Amino acid sequence: MEQTMKKQGGFFTLVTIAYRNIWRNMRRTILCIVAVAIAVFFNIYMQSWILGMSDNIEDVVRVFDTGHVNVVSAAFEDEREYYPVQYPAAEGWNLEDLISTIEAMPGVSAVLPRITAYATLSDSVVKHALLWGLDIGREMALNDFNLSERSDGLIEGRYPQAGSNECAIGTYMAKKAGLRIGDRIPLKVVSAQFSDKYWSPVITGIFEFEYRKYDEEAILVSFDRLQRLLVLNDQAQQLFIYADSEKETRAVADDVRSLLGDGNIVREWEDNYWVVMMRQSMVIFSVIYLVFQIVASFLIVNTVVMIIHERIKEIGMMGSLGMVRREIVMVFFFEAVFLSVIGSLAGCVIGGAASWLGSLFPIDMNMFTGGGLKEFPMSGTLFLRFSPAVLLEGFIFGVVIASICTLLPSLKSAFIEPVEALRR
Repeated sequence: MEQTMKKQGGFFTLVTIAYRNIWRNMRRTILCIVAVAIAVFFNIYMQSWILGMSDNIEDVVRVFDTGHVNVVSAAFEDEREYYPVQYPAAEGWNLEDLISTIEAMPGVSAVLPRITAYATLSDSVVKHALLWGLDIGREMALNDFNLSERSDGLIEGRYPQAGSNECAIGTYMAKKAGLRIGDRIPLKVVSAQFSDKYWSPVITGIFEFEYRKYDEEAILVSFDRLQRLLVLNDQAQQLFIYADSEKETRAVADDVRSLLGDGNIVREWEDNYWVVMMRQSMVIFSVIYLVFQIVASFLIVNTVVMIIHERIKEIGMMGSLGMVRREIVMVFFFEAVFLSVIGSLAGCVIGGAASWLGSLFPIDMNMFTGGGLKEFPMSGTLFLRFSPAVLLEGFIFGVVIASICTLLPSLKSAFIEPVEALRR
């Protein structure tokens, strides 16, 4: 009989039998397909969400916190949380010469000096702010400060001109303090010589970076004007180095370390706490996807067990016609594979469509958090990452897990004796 079956089709005959069997009970088949589809959809959509969050955090870190490579003095690093201005980076170097030297290195796109200092405001409901000194012309040409719109983030007025007593503030600060373009902000800041400096820059622009911390706390001013106010002479508090590509970050950092020597901290953007945390969390998320997929696969397992129970006589007949145990197992296993393939394909289509739409139309994170991510380096809107690799991974993940989970109940069918099965 076994030889007869092989002549009639063998492996392909078993596949045909399995395919026809899955449509014998439509309600059960649809339930299995839906369960696997939901699991695969969850897998794909959540991966797109998490990868989108990771991309968002990395963009914010590179633009606002480190560049590709960040250079500060060792003394500044020890007190970074206070943004001390008395510890300039690469002390002893002329700033223009240093920037020119680093920009001449292979793989370096730009070197941007920055200063960040705490300021105390008077005559305002906002009592404290970050005074943020940038080389505005070069910064805006290189970086997209509004990550959602990929723009400089300016929504009203203009940014301060070099060397001027002007500033720009974020939308949240403007709303909270009731400030408008043309108003002055009286403030006090402590210089590198530990002396109090009073200043009243006029507001010339209002920006929206969608990074709540800077929209709510930062007062953006010209780097050279803040440099003089803080008596930093010809030096900068931090250097933000941007590479031609992320892959060249390490090589650039090594070259800068060799140039500056001891006394300075040269940090790559990938060493940032939040970047490291998100990348390490990917393992945890993968485990969550795995557990969810296994739970969903139990519906297929239960279905296969029920099929075996309901089709005892059919199994006996298959055995009496000459099908060996291996062939019976393969029939039930192929049924489970067909269910998982159809379900995984449906999940990929739905999950892919959802992640593709999420990559075009950002999700408003403030709607979910109420603006509670102020200290989290993340834009207020989130683009999902649409990736064919994620779709392929989700499909394979769904098929493999669901199929493996059905091996044990499929093997159960092989140990039913044909004579005993036909008596039931």
